[in-house]
Amino acid sequence: QVQLVESGGGLVQAGGSLRLSCAASGRTFSSYAMGWFRQAPIKEREFVASISWNGGSTYYAVSVKGRFTISRDNAKNTVYLQMNSLNPEDTAVYYCAAQGRRYIATSRGDYDYWGQGTQVTVSL
Repeated sequence: QVQLVESGGGLVQAGGSLRLSCAASGRTFSSYAMGWFRQAPIKEREFVASISWNGGSTYYAVSVKGRFTISRDNAKNTVYLQMNSLNPEDTAVYYCAAQGRRYIATSRGDYDYWGQGTQVTVSL
């Protein structure tokens, strides 16, 4: 069982940056691949980024590639999402997720555990 708690969301102006964190409970964090998803109002939850169990592989949605960076610190049981050059289209609730297989995944159905989400709002 893994429990995930996101933090770091907030209100930021377009062009600004935010860093999201996701703290995981449990001693097996390092065996999980991790992902970030987001859900805007009236839209489906969409994939943002994923990182393998050891941080050796990452993968990004086209819409965020080059602006967002996913990373992890297994010693701290934490995964991060650094978001730069934010624009209003990035406004959403951001969710952290964990999957029991070690390698990156982009589908919601691949993930076993989810956090409660953190709101990111980007204003003009």
